[in-house]
Amino acid sequence: MPRRPWTGLGRGLLRGLLLMLPGASQKGFAWHTHAPAAWEAAAHTRRRVLLGVVLAFAALAVALLAVNAPAEPSALWWAYATLAVLLLAWVGAGTVTALMGAWVMLRGDPHALTLTDERAPIDTAARTAVIMPICNEDISTVFSGLRATAESLAATGALKLFDFYILSDSTDPAIRAAELAAWQRMRDLLGDEPIGEGARVFYRLRRRRTGRKAGNVADFCRRWGANYRYMIVLDADSTMHGDTLVKLVRLMEAHPRAGIVQTLPQAYGHNTLHARVQQFATRVTGRLFALGMAYWQLGHSHYWGHNAILRVDAFMQHCGLAHVPGRGSLAGDILSHDFVEAACMGRAGYEVWLAPQLEGSWEQLPPNLLDELDRDRRWCRGNLQNAQLIAEPGWQGVHRAMFAIGALSYVMGPVWLVFVALGLWAGHEAVVHNAHAGLALWGLTLALLLLPRVLGVAAVRLHGQQQAFGGTLRLIGSALLELAVSALQAPVRMLAYSTYVLSTFTGLKLEWRSPPRDALAIGWRDAFSRLGILCTPLLLLAAWVLTSDALIAPHIAPLTVALVLAIPVAVWSSHPALGAALRRLRVLLVPDEAVTPRTLRHAMAQRGFADLLAQAEPVPELAGVSGHPAAAAPPIVPRPALDAAPGWRTAFAQHLSSAWSSPALKFAALALVVALPLQVQTPDLPQEVRMAQMRHAEEVARLQAMAGSFRVSYSDAQRPRLRPARPARMIDEATRERAREAVRRAQDDHVLDQVSRRAKPLVAQTAGLLSAG
Repeated sequence: MPRRPWTGLGRGLLRGLLLMLPGASQKGFAWHTHAPAAWEAAAHTRRRVLLGVVLAFAALAVALLAVNAPAEPSALWWAYATLAVLLLAWVGAGTVTALMGAWVMLRGDPHALTLTDERAPIDTAARTAVIMPICNEDISTVFSGLRATAESLAATGALKLFDFYILSDSTDPAIRAAELAAWQRMRDLLGDEPIGEGARVFYRLRRRRTGRKAGNVADFCRRWGANYRYMIVLDADSTMHGDTLVKLVRLMEAHPRAGIVQTLPQAYGHNTLHARVQQFATRVTGRLFALGMAYWQLGHSHYWGHNAILRVDAFMQHCGLAHVPGRGSLAGDILSHDFVEAACMGRAGYEVWLAPQLEGSWEQLPPNLLDELDRDRRWCRGNLQNAQLIAEPGWQGVHRAMFAIGALSYVMGPVWLVFVALGLWAGHEAVVHNAHAGLALWGLTLALLLLPRVLGVAAVRLHGQQQAFGGTLRLIGSALLELAVSALQAPVRMLAYSTYVLSTFTGLKLEWRSPPRDALAIGWRDAFSRLGILCTPLLLLAAWVLTSDALIAPHIAPLTVALVLAIPVAVWSSHPALGAALRRLRVLLVPDEAVTPRTLRHAMAQRGFADLLAQAEPVPELAGVSGHPAAAAPPIVPRPALDAAPGWRTAFAQHLSSAWSSPALKFAALALVVALPLQVQTPDLPQEVRMAQMRHAEEVARLQAMAGSFRVSYSDAQRPRLRPARPARMIDEATRERAREAVRRAQDDHVLDQVSRRAKPLVAQTAGLLSAG
């Protein structure tokens, strides 16, 4: 996969300015020359509408502030007003997107990516690899979801067109051993045979873990990407219905310019209050936002890195990611690779589509607030890093916007914090003199925040789906509960995002350690140690302001209450018992719980893998396990792993092989062959003998050098290329090591034979000279 160096933010901006000059040539800057598609004109119109409405909200905020501004506004007031307009425009953009999503739910979208024939036959050459990159993940979650996906795909009759790959970067020896055992058990459960009609499941443990997840996927593409036309990427907690996989392939076949098609994963799995609130939000308001984004992005959409299908040849040609130059936390490997890969696809002329209309795609969300914030810390750094690429030449305008939106989604945390601090500091000037403007802005902001939730509930009701959410009353009650929990957690997110942005730009190591993934409930000590340090400074500032100016109390009461309750809410919302009780009451219910699909039910049951981690024996780091040969060789015909324990003959042969493989023993044997003839020397040797010994030593040195070059040339020789019937399956590491040792022994035997043959004449000549002397 070729990796094109990045132009850089400064050079990219300069190049863009030069292209804006009159008479500037576009030569060398055209990345694709295909004719515009029919949907592109509609996309431009929709984006202009979105931008126009957002600017209208900003203008309204400016007007409200300008009417009631102080007679002589200070710099503090101007800063306060600027941030107020910026925040209102940010909230307005989300509301307009939700409005567009509601329009799509009511009227549909004629330009959306659709299938004209859902039963069209799939070309037998359109093979698809379903890959799951993992790293120290929960074994039951990984293999239960993958097994349920494979079984659902088998029910469609299209299983023979798909292969499954588990690409492990795990470092824990116990987890590696459990992965190997789970892979072997999964092959047995799915009927995987060397030659057969079962699900083909391959496992690979990567020895050189470079480039994180993007490097793992790129390594797969380099080794086996040429065998497949498409690639479906899953996360460790992903599950997909077989019909959805087949529809994705049909969509790619029907739209040759499509490079990526992204589904909308729905949340499932955890039963805590926090997880259930997020699960409900993604089904009610999250779907509106997804439909709205698909409405104005169309074929220039974005990619979330999982639960999506990619065109392999286009991905390999255009999505190689170079390192970001420079120093500090924003340099090095691309962290949020998904947005960048979507932009690379768009730059090459391929379309990237978001398809929220496809059902049967699921993922798990963090079970508690601390886990969610820990995930957001990684995303924050990746999104801020991507902002440096916003001026790269060839990007589509929407992808530049997505880089900016991704960074602003975290930068808005410190912006809100500064806005609150300015409001508390300005006190009398910001609140009293601008009471009318402040009240109007507060009402407008509240309306923009509530409107997406109201639209989501209304859309469910209009489509007659309220029974799947527990009925109309429970649907409304669930929406109010989600609103309350989100409002209480919002200040904590604001403070956490501010900390993450600060640590990213300054390089300060501000540790945020989350409890283990399987420990769903947060302890009070963990909550105090992680959230107390965030909330205490702002609480002290609020208390100081309240004591100095009581008139401001009503305005900061919501923030103060949320900060006071931050720790109890985080603890209570992490307990599964509370979430289970709400589920029994059918509160925060979602359709997948009302009628659980078979695929999702099998994934949640975690059948057949829960016992493996406790039973698995650690795999040594040096031995390792690899699903394919470590060298970049062509795939070979797969064969099952060696499960039988070796007998005494095999064990004895392995013992001899390991003994001979000792470098010290091989060096001693070679030294013995060379040194034995020298033991016949006498103290007083003639000149001819000493010359013969020197020639002997030179000859031995030459043969040793020749042996080294022989080994290098042998290892670099062209290997025979086998045409496999299917990709390589896991090869037992012990078998491969025995093969390597056999080659080394053959090489050493060849060298020793040459040394002995060349040494015999010299020994005879030396003996003759000694006898003559």
